[in-house]
Amino acid sequence: MPPKAKTIYLCEHCSYESPKWVGQCPGCSEWNCLHEEVRRPEPAKRAGAAARAPTLTGQLLRDIKFDSAIRYHTGMSELDRVLGGGLVKGSVVLLGGDPGIGKSTLLLQICEHLGQAANILYVSGEESPHQLKLRAQRLGVTTDNLTILCDTDTMGICDTVRHTTPGMVIIDSIQTMQMADISSSPGSVTQVRESTNLLMRTAKSLGVPMLLVGHVNKDGNIAGPKVLEHIVDAVLYFEGERHLSYRILRAVKNRYGSTNEIGVFEMLERGLAEVENPSAMLIAGRPKGVSGSCVACVMEGSRPILAEVQGLVSPTSFGNPRRMQTGVDGSRAAMLMAVLEKRCGWFFGNMDTYINVIGGLKLDEPSTDLSIALALISGLKDVPLPDDALAFGEIGLGGELRAVSHCEQRVREAARLGFARCIVPRQNFTKLPKDLQQGIQVIGAGNVRSAFEALV
Repeated sequence: MPPKAKTIYLCEHCSYESPKWVGQCPGCSEWNCLHEEVRRPEPAKRAGAAARAPTLTGQLLRDIKFDSAIRYHTGMSELDRVLGGGLVKGSVVLLGGDPGIGKSTLLLQICEHLGQAANILYVSGEESPHQLKLRAQRLGVTTDNLTILCDTDTMGICDTVRHTTPGMVIIDSIQTMQMADISSSPGSVTQVRESTNLLMRTAKSLGVPMLLVGHVNKDGNIAGPKVLEHIVDAVLYFEGERHLSYRILRAVKNRYGSTNEIGVFEMLERGLAEVENPSAMLIAGRPKGVSGSCVACVMEGSRPILAEVQGLVSPTSFGNPRRMQTGVDGSRAAMLMAVLEKRCGWFFGNMDTYINVIGGLKLDEPSTDLSIALALISGLKDVPLPDDALAFGEIGLGGELRAVSHCEQRVREAARLGFARCIVPRQNFTKLPKDLQQGIQVIGAGNVRSAFEALV
């Protein structure tokens, strides 16, 4: 008698297995994350069966041939930067982001450049060929090497890829793919995991790069099992407010490059346009002579980026003052206000404080501490900071300024954009080359108070 299939419930976050459904996962304490999965046991081996001889053989490292031209350039330098130099042959890249952020638009746009040298298979499980045709006309995609396939059968798609061997495959989206021999519905943990595994094996065996579009849930994470991000070679997130025109592409995993690089795009009527100078974009339109504004400089990979930090301080009309932050960590901002009160004598206890980073950029680097503190002090005292000055440095609990990395690159970027003064920690100031101060005045400060007094 053949063994019966067993039904289990699998957590999409931590892969915890439960024999019955529960509201809260015992493994990771998440709610409503267990999904049904039918597992068929393997047939039992016959007693006394002879052990099989090994049929798999390895390959010596020195015998592996390496092809230096293993990357495709997508035609967008910002995307190539995030990928680590281009799209690697045989790699599987997962692109996630909020609905309507521009994932499908970005992938369809790169088809125009990649279609000049290779055939591209675009698989859509959500749109019809007519919808894709209308979008291609709007984006100006006219390549003759783009094939559209509207289907959701993973096995059939992989067979098509093996038969036609295209230069690149785009799957939009992985949550719509399904395998006929799995009883669960599309988008379930089992379907997404098995479909991704099959697509990954197909891409690796043929050396075909594959781009997968992934939906995100209400928490901003890619929907489906967490193992999905472990299967693929790179995970990219498309970030930005839907009501703003700027988009940021960020890598959270990349087996072929760094995860610190970002790409900046602007959504226009004819699609996404690259922003080659994000610093000029983020500080454009700064108000002149207004208090509560300071320019920060952060490192995104190997590129320094300037961003404007605004701080608004006003007397509270409630019992408890309000603390609101956009683009910075709330705990970090609370710590900085505590340091300003204890070490410097600037009190925010009866004040509402609002901190905002222009352009939708998220600042999580400690070097932005000084910029945030100066914006708050300027807003509290209602004293404008100079428009041609910027500051960066980490603040300790004693109110002192700590050294930061890549100080010379940050100062050179500020000088290139026309800033006249730059406040840096004293430890960094002593190590800067002398010729750096020809185009910009660099001031070394030991604490927050001396940094503020140097500007006013």
